[in-house]
Amino acid sequence: MGFTEIISWIIFGLVAGSVAKWLMPGKDPGGFVGTIVIGIVGAIVGGFIAKILAVGGTVTPGFDIKSFIFAVIGSIVLLIAYRFVKGK
Repeated sequence: MGFTEIISWIIFGLVAGSVAKWLMPGKDPGGFVGTIVIGIVGAIVGGFIAKILAVGGTVTPGFDIKSFIFAVIGSIVLLIAYRFVKGK
C-alpha cells in the first residue's frame, strides 16, 4: 500500500466519519482525529457488514457509493458501540 492509497483512505474515512457524526450528533471521542479514526475503522466494519450480508464485491479504486454507504453504516455502528460502552 502506497502513500497515495493511505491518504485516500484517510480522506474517505474523514468524510464517512463526518457524515456519521452529522447523522448522530453528540459528545463522542477525539474531535477531528477521532472522526478520522472512526471513519477509517468504520469503513472496515462496514466492509465486514457488507460481506456478511453478501452485498460486498471486489474492491475497486476510486469512489464507490456502495462502499461509502457501508463505511458510514460502519461508522454509525462504532459510534453506537462507543456510546454504549461509555454509558450514555
